[in-house]
Amino acid sequence: MGESNTSLSSRLHATVEGRVQGVGFRSYVEQCAEVYNLAGWVRNRWDGCVEVVAEGARDDLDKLLAALRRGPRASNVVNVHHDWQPATGEFSDFSVRMTR
Repeated sequence: MGESNTSLSSRLHATVEGRVQGVGFRSYVEQCAEVYNLAGWVRNRWDGCVEVVAEGARDDLDKLLAALRRGPRASNVVNVHHDWQPATGEFSDFSVRMTR
């Protein structure tokens, strides 16, 4: 049996494309991050995407990634680009950042 990765900390960097602005997407991500005990941030981008950086247990980040693919009811997620990085531990909570 393989080693459990629930205690290992990772970083997810994701960009969500589609109808994801003006539909409560950032609040949705913030709520998901709270449920999954993740730290990091979410923000709208000028190109119409939503960008997410989150750190925590890989299992919980996988749940967040699945939630990003679903999106809130009013959204229409077309694509989620993501990559995995080592966690830096720089975040103490999860926040909504200004558009950039």
